Amino acid sequence: MNLNDLQNISENFQSTQRMPVLFLGHGSPMNAIEENQFVQGFRKAATEIPRPNAILCISAHWYTEGTFVTAMEMPKTIHDFYGFPKELFDVQYPAPGNPELATETAELLLPLEVEEDHNWGLDHGAWSVIRHMYPEADIPVIQLSIDYTKPLQYHYDLAKRLHKLREKGILIIGSGNIVHNLRLIDWKNINTVGAGWDWAVEAREKTNNWLLDGNFQPIIDYQKQGTFLEYAVPTPDHYLPLIYTLGLKDRSEHLSLFNDELIGGSLSMTSVRIG
Repeated sequence: MNLNDLQNISENFQSTQRMPVLFLGHGSPMNAIEENQFVQGFRKAATEIPRPNAILCISAHWYTEGTFVTAMEMPKTIHDFYGFPKELFDVQYPAPGNPELATETAELLLPLEVEEDHNWGLDHGAWSVIRHMYPEADIPVIQLSIDYTKPLQYHYDLAKRLHKLREKGILIIGSGNIVHNLRLIDWKNINTVGAGWDWAVEAREKTNNWLLDGNFQPIIDYQKQGTFLEYAVPTPDHYLPLIYTLGLKDRSEHLSLFNDELIGGSLSMTSVRIG
């Protein structure tokens, strides 16, 4: 695909200044309906960037064999969790989709075969954070799945092919958590901001340093870094959205952190803005 083909994304998607990229630590699904410093951070992030023409979200919760992109006109709100109050299950986020953007996203990733999906919708990794940023649900949202059969370097390199979307007013959001070990949650401190096991504190400090230094290879090669990241990332599903975000960074762009706190011993809400 050549650069001229990008003109076909949509008549509505005119060339814009380059959009920032976000990685959002989404934490508990309850953040969708609670009022706390983290959802305030999501809202603040939205006020500090241009209003997007559309959003492409890479969520930890769409973890597939192969790569898919949502291509329906009106994606459903997926409540992909259990054991939470009815109030959370009642939440709907009726943002439109954008089939044209889905098709162009798939074409950007060629020769990779990307299947256009009409069944998934918006999982809570997407809507639980986007609803705070854009509560009117009036910005189209599509999701790109994460192929769990591929290594992290593959995902980092794949993300680079999406870069031109940033120049069409598309906000790309990765949604997951850098430190995410549900088996080792400190239930006594589940709502205590700043509570972290020693290994979680080390994981946060070292990944933050690598992020701010622009030294992404240790983050990609997290399995080689030691026990602290083995505990922090027992499975890569919540970590991989960060890798997509980093793959979209230009060398000269500024990277900053927000919502940078541990909670519940084994979760970090650390979020990243690029650009």
